Amino acid sequence: MTESQNACSTKAGQGGLRKISSTGEPSPCPIPGVGPGVLEMRVKEGSKIRNILGFAMSRLQGEGHVVPVTQVVFTGMGRAITKTITCAEIVKRKVRGLHQVSKLQYRTVREVWQSQEDEEVQMTVLKNVPAIYILLSKEPLDPQELGYQSPAETGSSLEEQKSGDATEVSGKRPLSPSSQMTQASIKRTHIEPANNY
Repeated sequence: MTESQNACSTKAGQGGLRKISSTGEPSPCPIPGVGPGVLEMRVKEGSKIRNILGFAMSRLQGEGHVVPVTQVVFTGMGRAITKTITCAEIVKRKVRGLHQVSKLQYRTVREVWQSQEDEEVQMTVLKNVPAIYILLSKEPLDPQELGYQSPAETGSSLEEQKSGDATEVSGKRPLSPSSQMTQASIKRTHIEPANNY
């Protein structure tokens, strides 16, 4: 069976196939200026965020008599991309003053599928899977690099500034979205007239 014939029949007979291997072709990190002692955190779909963050934070802060690292790269492919971004954003909120460079690329993944009925029948599928690389650095990075974000542009500092401005104007702490919804529903119940027939 040829690869193209198998690709067409994959959906029809998907119940009779099982994946026996999946290998990604190695690709170099697309971020220039990455130091030799960079900590690389590979985030997978099943990774626990607290485990990843615990290890990355301990290395960045130099806990446990370990020399602190100055750069960490979070990488993730496919369904792990959102988890990768979440990890990087949490680290940026906990460690102030980090410079960031983000890059996207496609990586080729080779999957080998085998028929459950006949073990000699196999097919190979090549997939282009998106991957993200997020470099966080205590040291300054090239601001002209595409995907660069300075520490002043991080979402946490902007959010704090906006919430601080709102507090100064009103003199009160801003309401959370759930509190605003509750107050709106209470007001609606008082405005609606009662039907007395």
